[in-house]
Amino acid sequence: MRQKTLILAALLGGLSHAAMADEGMWMLTDIKKQNAAFMQALGLGIGIDDIYNPDSICLKDAVVHFDGGCTGEVISPDGLVLTNHHCGYDYIQSHSSVEQDYLTDGFWAMGRDEELPCEGLTVTYIDKIMDVTAYVLGRLAVDDDPDGTNYISPAYLDGVAARFAKEQGIEMTPFTKLELKPFYGGNSYYLFVKTEYRDVRLVGAPPSAIGKFGADTDNYEWPRHSGDFSLFRIYAAEDGRPADYSPSNVPLKVKKHLTINIGGFEEGDFTFAMGLPGRNWRYMISDEVEERMRTTNFMRDTIRSIRLKAWGEEMAKSPVVKLQYAGKYASIANYWKNAVGMNKGLVRLKVLDTKREQQQRLLAYGDETGETSYREAYETIKGIVEARHDAMFHSEAILEALMLGTEFASIPSVDNLLKALETKDKTSIDAMAEELRKAADGYFNKNYAPDVDRKVSKLMLKAYASLIPAGQRIGIFSVIDKDYKGDIDRFVDECFETSIFRDREAFDRFIAKPRAKTLEEDLMVSYAKSVREGYMDVANSMKEVNKAYAKAHKTWVAGMMELKRRKGTPLYPDANLTLRLTYGKIASYEPADGVTNLCYTTLDGVMEKEDASNPEFIVPERLKDLYASRDFGRYAMADGRMPVCFATGIDTTGGNSGSPVFNGKGELIGCGFDRNVEGLTGDIAYNPALQRAVCVDIRYVLFVIDKYAGAKHLIDEMTIVEQ
Repeated sequence: MRQKTLILAALLGGLSHAAMADEGMWMLTDIKKQNAAFMQALGLGIGIDDIYNPDSICLKDAVVHFDGGCTGEVISPDGLVLTNHHCGYDYIQSHSSVEQDYLTDGFWAMGRDEELPCEGLTVTYIDKIMDVTAYVLGRLAVDDDPDGTNYISPAYLDGVAARFAKEQGIEMTPFTKLELKPFYGGNSYYLFVKTEYRDVRLVGAPPSAIGKFGADTDNYEWPRHSGDFSLFRIYAAEDGRPADYSPSNVPLKVKKHLTINIGGFEEGDFTFAMGLPGRNWRYMISDEVEERMRTTNFMRDTIRSIRLKAWGEEMAKSPVVKLQYAGKYASIANYWKNAVGMNKGLVRLKVLDTKREQQQRLLAYGDETGETSYREAYETIKGIVEARHDAMFHSEAILEALMLGTEFASIPSVDNLLKALETKDKTSIDAMAEELRKAADGYFNKNYAPDVDRKVSKLMLKAYASLIPAGQRIGIFSVIDKDYKGDIDRFVDECFETSIFRDREAFDRFIAKPRAKTLEEDLMVSYAKSVREGYMDVANSMKEVNKAYAKAHKTWVAGMMELKRRKGTPLYPDANLTLRLTYGKIASYEPADGVTNLCYTTLDGVMEKEDASNPEFIVPERLKDLYASRDFGRYAMADGRMPVCFATGIDTTGGNSGSPVFNGKGELIGCGFDRNVEGLTGDIAYNPALQRAVCVDIRYVLFVIDKYAGAKHLIDEMTIVEQ
């Protein structure tokens, strides 16, 4: 092993910054066998068992799944969790009001009694990762499979997981979660046994002028100057067990928290990260890439740009609307820019050519070895993509313009109440009316503005109609055409003027004396039902071809795996929101001829970007004062400047937001929050010369907590080293 490591080190010594990244979102269960030597040659100074060991406490035990879509890391013995500002954004917003706006002003709990409960927020530990491929294959061999898709069906796999846990004697509590997922297109299976904590409280968040500095303009860009972080704390029952929220709960005494290093780094230093990347598609054929560009990415660009413009206009007019729509705006803007940047990058970097070369190698291998299944799978996928194009395009149009674009499409279903009214049974009617009343509580929330929805909905229906021919549109358009002479504005206006869902008062009057006829004639009810049915009709039209796709994809991925094995190349599966490790070196890069982007940024850049006329680039006065006095404490770089962000060549995607970034000693040096625009194509094809993970430097995080917020009590509970 030592000789292999020395050889690798010699080879790596001559690599340029363009090769200082390593493709792969690696399963923790595989890194000792597949990646250890390469990681050590790059600069890892600890053992793999210190990172992941199924039989003892390790770094993995301080990495958590935050709110179902982000990553977080535990940074104190008392359950303090660091994640991104944008990951905690909805919860910061939920505690905000026009009078007490934590999004604008920031929030800092100066004592445990000031930490704010966050309803619905969960933090989840991954306790065990188990390869259960043999068990699942055994079940698939004997279980009925009427649809031919049990091997990837979440419902089926949930049942298999429950059966496995029972047979293996895995202790189940109300807070135990089992997650059984297929990997490599259904060629392997892993079970994740997890513990969910439901009492999570907001501890600290910088103002958006720090946590979201640069906002949409700088999103997916480098250099970045955003302090994108927030702090939460896990609470538990007095015995340390997970519990629902209670004032009597106490901070969790964790079994592992991270050591923080503020000694800094140099270009070329080894880094690694752990997180829960959401989705990528590295095993696509070229036809699928083109499909993604022309359907999902096209529709996100086309539809969301309209919605963002309209929302932005309304938010600029009203501080109330600005607060109501801040989280929603940020959410859709993120993947709007992702779609735009990905399409541009796919063309610029000629990713389609790369994909064609990859698939040709597998096809040639199949021809040489007489393995016909790979070519059959390829031709099947190619044919399916062509056959489903129109349906896929329509599906994305309904999703973006109608399901997501018109908020009133999400009114609660009235079907159960209608059925009860038909029976005329008072007990049943009262029960279903109460059920609908509770559902309406979620719909009529403080972040919904009917006037804004009315304006945007008109634009969304018109956008949908411009993309989908008249004869193919969802059923409600026959009503619009017949009863409103195609006048979308008049239809939407009447929805908002007559529906029981037009406002809370109208709904409450109806629910006090519900009538079936009122529901049957309600335009919002008819619209929402039509949107749901239209989406399902399109989905059902693709059901059979997608079933065939899943089987062909499984074979295709198996072929790609076989090619890699024969070449001795390590294997990793596509991202699927499960815990992974990725590694690479801190590195500058060249996005264009004659342009070099350095691997770090400083507070100097924040001041250079300041624009008091642009809300995305406002700099708080307190931060300017600290900068002017150079009051950076022990968090400054050796040359006296204050670091803000850095870029490193690790392989990340959505879901990695909040991921801990470690140095070679396993110490926390940053928190990942974004990628550069040149790296957006990495969801489909990785480019080591250009793809970078954008991270907030842990020194900037601590500087903001300590010097800006004056929350030194939080610093005091952390473990910090300075070497």
